[in-house]
Amino acid sequence: MRYFGTINTDVGIVKKVNQDSACLKVAEFEGIGQAAMMLVCDGMGGLVKGELASATLIRRFSHWFENELPKCISDFSPQKTAQEWTRIIREENHRIIQYSKQGDCNQMGTTVCGILIVNNTYLTVNVGDSRIYEISQGVHLLTEDQTFINREIKAGRMTAEEAAVHPKRNMLLQCVGASREVNPEYGYGTAMPNTVFMACSDGFRHVLNENDFYENFNPVNLTDIEAMNSNSRFLIETVKKRNERDNITVALLKSVM
Repeated sequence: MRYFGTINTDVGIVKKVNQDSACLKVAEFEGIGQAAMMLVCDGMGGLVKGELASATLIRRFSHWFENELPKCISDFSPQKTAQEWTRIIREENHRIIQYSKQGDCNQMGTTVCGILIVNNTYLTVNVGDSRIYEISQGVHLLTEDQTFINREIKAGRMTAEEAAVHPKRNMLLQCVGASREVNPEYGYGTAMPNTVFMACSDGFRHVLNENDFYENFNPVNLTDIEAMNSNSRFLIETVKKRNERDNITVALLKSVM
């Protein structure tokens, strides 16, 4: 399969600095075909230099894709890659924590969500509450929020209605750079042709729903990069009109034969 995609981001209507970072990589490998990687990192709102934390993690993953993936592409294993990604995330977690202690800031951190596709097999990674969706005949969430309210809802201690107004509704259970220990969560699956994968920060999705996603990002509508950018910008402006106060980032990756 082949892949194309876009990234669109906006500082939003309140914040002066965009703390989100993202990357999209597509490369051709002899005997393998194309491989693709897409990530979104949301520097933690309210934490000093959150944009540095998110950009640092994006650079590390970009370096891995360009320099380390080619070395193992011929015998690619999503499970081994997950182990390598865990090592990367934990190393960056330690580095960011040490930087915060030595620098002029008290704390900074970032979420990370991403997807890698090699040989039609995908691997997803998640720390925090940014998300990966798969959009084809419908909209399917591939990651699970690592948040206080999601944990309480799963345990039956809170309803969705209570979570929407709970004072801890934005509290993360872990994030890179602000947690003593980070345990990424992974998912595996098969990437099918004519499928759109979406990665987004929580600022993009908070005031949207699955109908918004499907109407604008279903594979039939996203015929080329121009359509991707146009529909992404439309939804970002919709988010701003609905008074979302956070930074807003959405990345799209489409698989085609």
